[in-house]
This record gives sequence, structure tokens and C-alpha cells, in this order.
Amino acid sequence: MHKKLFIPGPTEVRKDIREAMNFPMFGHRMPETTQLMGEVADKLQKLLYTNNFIVISTSSATGLMEACSRNLIKNKGLHLTCGAFSDRWAKISKACNKDVDVVEYEWGKGTPASDIEEKIKTGKYDAVFVTHNETSTGVLNPLKDIGEMMKNYPDVLLAVDAVSSMAGTEIRVDDWNIDVVLASVQKCFALPPGLAIASVSDKAMEFSAEVEDKGFYFDFQAFKKYWDKAKQPPTTACLNLIAALNYQLDKIINQEGIENRVKRHKEMAEIVQNWTRENFDFFADQNYLSPTVTCIKNTKGISVASLNEELGKRGAVISNGYGKLKEQTFRIAHMGDITVDEIKWLLGEIDNIIS
Repeated sequence: MHKKLFIPGPTEVRKDIREAMNFPMFGHRMPETTQLMGEVADKLQKLLYTNNFIVISTSSATGLMEACSRNLIKNKGLHLTCGAFSDRWAKISKACNKDVDVVEYEWGKGTPASDIEEKIKTGKYDAVFVTHNETSTGVLNPLKDIGEMMKNYPDVLLAVDAVSSMAGTEIRVDDWNIDVVLASVQKCFALPPGLAIASVSDKAMEFSAEVEDKGFYFDFQAFKKYWDKAKQPPTTACLNLIAALNYQLDKIINQEGIENRVKRHKEMAEIVQNWTRENFDFFADQNYLSPTVTCIKNTKGISVASLNEELGKRGAVISNGYGKLKEQTFRIAHMGDITVDEIKWLLGEIDNIIS
């Protein structure tokens, strides 16, 4: 029996999305690729409210996180960490032999814009790296406020991991002064994994051009070179996934509507949050609750593994706590193409099992 995915990635992939990948293959240097890539880039610009250059990468989002580390740090970078995945990005920068400072917040806490400003006004940093939605803890950081503050520091780049928020929350790249924002497609986009996307500002591209030793695969300049030449990728791309993304973006923009999609995610989140208040407690600071994944403190001491085993018999799966939070917390994702009714059904099944 298929287990419906209420985990924070990969998320449930609808049948019509899977079918959108089934077509005769064409070459990545053919006109069909130029047309496909152009359509996807235009739609991603609409989704993100930006005119910035769009990178479409056959990789996980980790690849584009490494791209930011390699392209946006010449002297020194600043990482703000508040969970497993923001911490991981700092480790990526260090693995790329970049000089970085890391400001660690307690897991479950958010990252206020004022704290970031205290650091960057020292003038030491080329770029600041922020995780919008920390999947391990269910924290949504105040990206709009951070971007507004960054307008006072035009020489510092803002790079954002929006892996588990893009296509589920509002992200206004140009208005919010975001230089690079990246995501993969197996979360709120509700596609199979294997593709990552980013928007990159002119300022970030100009900075990248002056950085040496960026490697080969994730050099922003290489993406731009091939794009300017023929709107094609620098290396062989997973065209079937790009076609599925093109199809899904049509659904998001033209059928559901961007604002309605954000509203649906918010509604699903509120249902799970109200259930959490009644039955358990939040791990995350309630001032920073995520609209795409809720991290629930296991105040009743239930066996999360056993709960998931029983849920599996009923056709669903949720996530245990991540890393050191295993069994201390569990996570319910409400992202992608999951519906309000499906969330209500899931919570009803959990209630039935626990009782």
C-alpha cells in the first residue's frame, strides 16, 4: 500500500505530475530545450516576483547551497544557524575552504533582523547566509524584515535557503532585496527530487565574476554563459523533471494562483497548529511558526516510530524528529499539493491511534 507523504520532503507527487515527465527525449542542445528552459524561467520569475536571472540546476538544493558558498564569499561570510540545515550550510562553506563566522541560535528559536545587523555593520562580510524555513525545527525566519534591513548595507549580499518554503510561502525577491534564493523541487513544488532552482541578482553575478576558485559545476558564470548563448544549461539536464516543473508552474500560477497557494498552506498550518495546542506543544518559538512544517514536542512520551508504523497501515507517514530531536519531537508537513481535507484526515487518524 502506498503511504501518503506528510513528511517535509520528498512530498506527495500527483499522478498528472508524474505523467508530465513521460515524453520522447530530446537533446539538451536542441531548440526544444531552449523553449522549455525559457518558459520555466519566466514562470519562476513570476512566482518569486523578480526580474533576476534564474538558475536551473540538475542537482539537489545542496548543490546550489555550495554554489552560493563558492560564488558569494571572497573574504568572509556570515552564517546564521538555528537548526540542522542552517548548520549544514555553514559546514558546506567551510568544506569549500571559505572563511566564515557562524552565529548559532538555540534550536527552535528564530533569527531576528536586528541580530544580523549587529554583525554585518562591522563591515567584515561579503555575504550573509540565512535559512528561511528551518525544516528540522519548524521555524520560519522573518525574511521580509531581514531583506528590508539589508537595504542599508548594499555592499553585503543576502543568500537565502528557501528549500522548504518556496512555492508554499510568499517570497518577493526584488522587494525584499534578496540576492540569491534557492530551493529544490521535492518539497512545496511537489515534484520528484533531482532538480534545484535559484534566482540570482545582478549584484551577485557581478560579485561572482570577481571570485576565483569557484569550481566547475556550480559556477554562476557558467550558467549565465550558456543562458545568454541559447537559454540552455551548461551541462546535460534532467529535462523530464524540468518539463514537470513547467507543468506544475502552470498549475500554481494559472490554476490555483500564487496567492491562493500561499493561503492554502497557511490554512493547513493553522489546522495543525491548533491541533498541536490541544494535544501536545510546539518545539519552535510560536513567534516563528512555519507554514509548511510543524515540529511538535512529544510531551506525551509516545513512541513516534510506533505511531508511524500504525499510520503506515492506514496509508500515511509523518516524520520523526530530526537528528538529536528523534523521538523528542515529530514533524507533520503541510506542503506541496496536500489538501486541507487530507490534513484533517491525517490528524483524525493520529487521534484514533493515540486514543
